[in-house]
Amino acid sequence: MLRALKRYLTRSADPAQLMLSLDGPAPLRNGDDLLARLRMLGLRRIDRCRLTSNRNVMVSYRGGELRVHEGYLEAPVSVLRAIVVFIEGRTRADRRAARRVIVEHPVGRASRPPRRERTRPEDGRMAAELSRHHAELNARFFAGSLRAIPVRVSRRMKSRLGHYTAATPAEPAEIAISWRHLRRHGWTEALHTLLHEMVHQWQDEQGFAIDHGSSFRAKAREVGITPSARRRPTTGQQTRLEA
Repeated sequence: MLRALKRYLTRSADPAQLMLSLDGPAPLRNGDDLLARLRMLGLRRIDRCRLTSNRNVMVSYRGGELRVHEGYLEAPVSVLRAIVVFIEGRTRADRRAARRVIVEHPVGRASRPPRRERTRPEDGRMAAELSRHHAELNARFFAGSLRAIPVRVSRRMKSRLGHYTAATPAEPAEIAISWRHLRRHGWTEALHTLLHEMVHQWQDEQGFAIDHGSSFRAKAREVGITPSARRRPTTGQQTRLEA
């Protein structure tokens, strides 16, 4: 019986399949390779994959395009499956769990990530006031569900009003508001921007992609802010800046 079984296995085995199972999958070299591997794992709604070096948003998608940090080319299958679930998952709980797996994967830890800007001492009062408003807006518009995160004042921002940065393994999530925006347009406009970034925080914590797509627009209308990526401040200098 053993001899017969051995002959059967020897006859039916495909040498190419045996080599594949022994050597493991081929290494990923570019976005096309990554997209093909993700499709093998169940990805359906994406038809383009772009590699980035953006450490603030490791994985995001909009329409049919997926943007992934280049460090995930070397990620294990469990992390690649998490990327598929993050995009294709049926429930928010599934997407939140997948996001945790994605964020916890050590991307590029061999080189030190760029250090985030810090609020200048002379802008400390502004940052403290923004943090107070964050807590008030959280209670009013999000039923207190958002995490308390740092809100800093940025003097580097020139083309944006504000920015939400998702957590990394090394640093927590944060919101930055432009110092120029505060000085030129005043607190009413700055709080509009803060609420805009809090909608991005809500997306992140609910497991949605951090973008200006349908989840952002719906929540923006719900809280009463401009449901788009760009807006024109209504006071001070009338410059169209991205929040």
